[in-house]
Amino acid sequence: MSVSVPYPSASDYDGVPQLVRPEIRRLGGEVRETSVPPLVPPPVHGSLADLPFDNADADPASRVLSRRRGDGDWVDVTAAEFAQQVQALARGLISEGLVPGDRIAVMARTIYEWTLLDFAAWAAGLVTVPIYPTSSVYQTRWILQDSGAVALVTETAAQASALGPELSRLPDLRHLWIVEKDHLDRLAELGHQVPDQEVAVRRGMLVPDTLATVIYTSGTTGRPKGCVLTHGNFIAEVDNAIELLYPIFKSKADDPSTLLFLPMSHVFGRMVAIACIRARVRLGHAASLDGNSLLADLAAFRPTFLLCIPYMLEKVYNNARAKAESGGRAAVFDRAASTAVRYGEALEARHAGTGSGPGAALKAARALYDTLVYRRIRNAMGGRIRHIISGGSPLGRRLAAFYAGAGMEVYEGYGLTETTGAATVTPPLKPRLGTVGWPLPGTKVRIAADGEILLNGGQVFRGYWDPQGGGVIPSSADGWFPTGDIGHLDDEGYLTITGRKKEIIITAGGKNTAPAPLENWLRSHPLISQCMVVGDRRPYIAALITLDMEGVGHWRRMHGKHPVPAELLVDDEELRAVLQRAVDEANKLVSRPESIRRFAIVPQDFTEEAGHLTPSMKLRREAVMRDYAAEVESLYDR
Repeated sequence: MSVSVPYPSASDYDGVPQLVRPEIRRLGGEVRETSVPPLVPPPVHGSLADLPFDNADADPASRVLSRRRGDGDWVDVTAAEFAQQVQALARGLISEGLVPGDRIAVMARTIYEWTLLDFAAWAAGLVTVPIYPTSSVYQTRWILQDSGAVALVTETAAQASALGPELSRLPDLRHLWIVEKDHLDRLAELGHQVPDQEVAVRRGMLVPDTLATVIYTSGTTGRPKGCVLTHGNFIAEVDNAIELLYPIFKSKADDPSTLLFLPMSHVFGRMVAIACIRARVRLGHAASLDGNSLLADLAAFRPTFLLCIPYMLEKVYNNARAKAESGGRAAVFDRAASTAVRYGEALEARHAGTGSGPGAALKAARALYDTLVYRRIRNAMGGRIRHIISGGSPLGRRLAAFYAGAGMEVYEGYGLTETTGAATVTPPLKPRLGTVGWPLPGTKVRIAADGEILLNGGQVFRGYWDPQGGGVIPSSADGWFPTGDIGHLDDEGYLTITGRKKEIIITAGGKNTAPAPLENWLRSHPLISQCMVVGDRRPYIAALITLDMEGVGHWRRMHGKHPVPAELLVDDEELRAVLQRAVDEANKLVSRPESIRRFAIVPQDFTEEAGHLTPSMKLRREAVMRDYAAEVESLYDR
């Protein structure tokens, strides 16, 4: 039976939904399935293409976007202005002969034009195909060939030029437009002869089941596959997310806004951009992830919530501590961090009904450290941050509690490209630190007999792109999508991710080990950039560790050491001792047979450019094992 528990009413929110606890199903005493009913009925008509025009009709003066000008200032874009821009560009695409169902690829960083192109392409009845701007020429050609794209929009002339030698292998590609060459403006001008009614007709042809985009997976285990996502998939996803996460999207007091800096080629960033347009929450784009540029953008834009991956939150924390240590305030920071964690855990206990919440002494300590530490971290993010949406990999209980205690509520989620983003998310006022929350309303989660997570819901894709028939290859026969991830559900329906099914390591002694918990913990250490656990068919578990050179540089300065090249750090006994203590702490998470016995320091970091990471920062294990075979062998030489 489902139990309904209402959220407390709050005058500063535009509508507070009713929180429904998950329905639980058990098998053999274990929770094997959980589901939450939708907060919004499934869409039966319309498409994403209608959103800009619906916004313009409902509130034409509302600020739906902000755009970075050439002089660095931000200028607001109203709902009416955005709808006009979408209409003009859609007419331009039609004038160039693109017909409904044609695929148009977009290769750009996180820029305003990405969102404009998305909605203009949909208004013209087209299908968008994202390509990471960091993709190699081979990867780009593969996606263009496989999708049958007839048009490509690149951000820069260099991207277009790099593809030049491959154009002869792309007979379907008829158009190539470049953003920095003002080609989109020219397209809009060319469309003046196309009547507005033509766009209206094409929009009217779209229904929830119409294909909206083909997003190619990052390919950690092989050649990327195109995930077919419909307009209805996105609408089911964002409508329920907006209603559930009302503190983020519906606050009247905060003038909600976000600065998006994660890649729009990834479903995570794309989904949030669409949700912002749907909810008329002001959206900005930051093209650069360079620390100084991003900090300047955050300071100017001043968002109320951010979309992050755990890696970024770990770096914010580690950089803040390093800065405190450089100023002789390391002890103060450590006490503040401990206070924030205890405060976050006390809030969790109060919401769960297992505690009374922070006591007077803890509140007083938090107030003190808010001035000394927490406010500085929030100011570095623009000064108005109240909420963080985290996804991509588990954040971890300690860091989630720290940010909650520092005044930034973390909504941790879990999903895949195949689920249009989030399938589970932390519900407001019901955090369970260390988990990825409950099913998003309208979603079912099932744990198979072997521990694999299966998902079902309106946001789950129809299947993979069929390049031969231009249709869809179904992913499952029964509607349950097998994710390849393994995890477990607790008695209240919270999901915990423990690893990837294909990444389970089986030692020579037959012990099954999930590498993710160890890797995630070690990656959060200030001196460690990346970690890969090894040991399949080996006598014990070991690890390859790469160094965070910024963190190592700070550590050496604090200990009176001169800078040295990374190659010389491999045999630094003091550094190895620090890393060994980190490994010892990580090993407390697992049993003795699952613990890391030996590790090797790899002087070169694992990078996307070297082929060791996907664009979403996931390890390409086969590539690492191939390139560092000698280092792995050395871990087992006795």
